[in-house]
Amino acid sequence: MGIMDRIRGEFIDIIEWTDDSRDTIVWRFPRYDNEIKMGARLTVRESQAAVFVNEGQVADAYSPGMYTLQTQNMPILSKLKGWKYGFDSPFRAEVYFVNTRQFTDLKWGTQNPVIVRDPEFGMVRLRAFGAFAIRVVDPTALLRELAGTDPQFRTEEVAGYLRQVIVGRLGNALATARVPVLDLATQQDVIGETLAAALTKELASVGIAIPKFIIENISLPPEVEEAIDRRSQMGIVGNLDDYTRFQTAQAIEEAARNQGGAGEGLGIGLGMALGQRAAGGMAGQQPYQGQQPYQGQQPYQGQQAPSGPAGAAGPPPLPTAEQWYVGANGQQLGPFDRNQLAQRVAAGEVRQDTLVWKTGMAQWTPAGQVAEVVPLLANVPPPLPPQS
Repeated sequence: MGIMDRIRGEFIDIIEWTDDSRDTIVWRFPRYDNEIKMGARLTVRESQAAVFVNEGQVADAYSPGMYTLQTQNMPILSKLKGWKYGFDSPFRAEVYFVNTRQFTDLKWGTQNPVIVRDPEFGMVRLRAFGAFAIRVVDPTALLRELAGTDPQFRTEEVAGYLRQVIVGRLGNALATARVPVLDLATQQDVIGETLAAALTKELASVGIAIPKFIIENISLPPEVEEAIDRRSQMGIVGNLDDYTRFQTAQAIEEAARNQGGAGEGLGIGLGMALGQRAAGGMAGQQPYQGQQPYQGQQPYQGQQAPSGPAGAAGPPPLPTAEQWYVGANGQQLGPFDRNQLAQRVAAGEVRQDTLVWKTGMAQWTPAGQVAEVVPLLANVPPPLPPQS
C-alpha cells in the first residue's frame, strides 16, 4: 500500500462492503495496518454480517444495520483489549464481511455409481446429478472452520468439499428411502428435502446450511435401461401368440405384393405354363425347311426343330416339389408334398401346434408359425384348452 493509500486511510471513518460479485462468501475490509478509529461508522447491509478479529481471535459480530464503533457496542473486543474505562485512540483489528444470502446453482453429481438394493431388480447401480444452494448461518463458525484469514473466500473453494459430503450422503438417502427404482422419478422432491435436512445438520459445525437440494436425474446403467425397454415392449404387444399370427399374415400379404419375393415364384410358374403351351402348339409341324438335321441324329419326330443355335438348349428343368415332414407323437412322418400335407390338415392330423419341417428351415417349427402352411390351417380350429 502506497503513501497516498495510507493518508487516505487516515480520513476514512466508514467501514462497508458493496459486493460486486456473485460468488464471494467472505471479504476482508482493506485498511492500512488494520487501524480503525474509535467512532468510525460501520455499515452492514441486508444479507451481510461483519465480524471483527483481533490478534487471530474472533471478537464481535454485527448483523445488518449502521453502528458507531465505541467500547460500549464492542464488548468482546473491549475485553480482549483491556479497555475497562473506555478508549478513544485508533485500534487494530481485522474486519471480515460475510455474505449470508443464498448461493444458488451449485452443481453436484456422482462420479462413481451408487449401489442400492431394489425390491424388484435386486442390486442396482445408480448415477445422479443435480444442483443445490448454500447459505451461511453462523459467520463466526465459518471463519474459524473454513475461511480462516483468506481475504476473499469464494464458493469454488468450498464447492468441492460440499460435493463430497453430498455424494457420501446420497447412497444412504436412497437406501433408507425404500423407493423402488421405477418410482424414483416421482419421489425426487421428497428425497431432495430429506437430503437437504441431513446435510444442513452435518454442516452446522462449519456454519453452512443447505436450504435447497435438487435432484435433476437418477439414471440406471445402459444395459438395465435396455432390459426395461424390452419389458415395456412385451407389455405393449400383449398376447405373443396373437402377435405372431398377425406378423405372419402381414408377411404373406407383403410377399404377394413383392415382385422379388414370393411374387417372383408366381411369375416363374406362370412362365413355365406358357412355355408348355407354346411347346404343345409346335407339335405336328414339319422339320426344318432347307436345313439339314443334326449330324448323327434323327430329326425331331412330329416337331419342328428349333431354329438358330440357341434352340439346342431345350426347356428348363421342372421345379422340385416341396417335401414336408411332420412330427407327431415323437415320430417323424413323411415326406409329403403340399397336396398330401393339405389332406393331413383336413383330416385333423396336422394342427397349428404340430411341428413341421422342410429343406431350408433351421429347425422344427409349429405349423401355425410357418408362412407356407398358415393358409392350409385357415379353417382348422386351435387345440382345446386343458380341462381343469
